[in-house]
Formats: sequence, C-alpha cells, structure tokens
Amino acid sequence: MKSYTRIQAVINSMRTDEEGATAVEYGLMVSLIAVVIMTAVGLIGTYLNAKFGDVAAKIGP
Repeated sequence: MKSYTRIQAVINSMRTDEEGATAVEYGLMVSLIAVVIMTAVGLIGTYLNAKFGDVAAKIGP
C-alpha cells in the first residue's frame, strides 16, 4: 500500500508541474499577441500620419 501512495504522490506532482507549464505557455502567447498588436498599430499610425500630411499639404499653404 505504501508504494501505491508513493506512486500516487509522484503522479500528482507531475500534474502540478503541467499546470505551471501551461501558465508559462499562456504568458508567451499573450506577449506574442501584444507584440503583433503593437507592431500593427505602429505601422497603421505611420501610414495615417503620412496620409494626413499629404492632405494638410494640399489644403494649406
């Protein structure tokens, strides 16, 4: 019976380790998504700034 309890303890510790790895994986995915969003917003901002500059040059002296 003692060996069964030890095996069960080892299995339970492995389950706990997997949850930690899952949290790390979610953190990596969230950070990657954040980088993609920041890059997209930066590119769109640069494009819009150029377009507004063109419009302002055509309107005003």
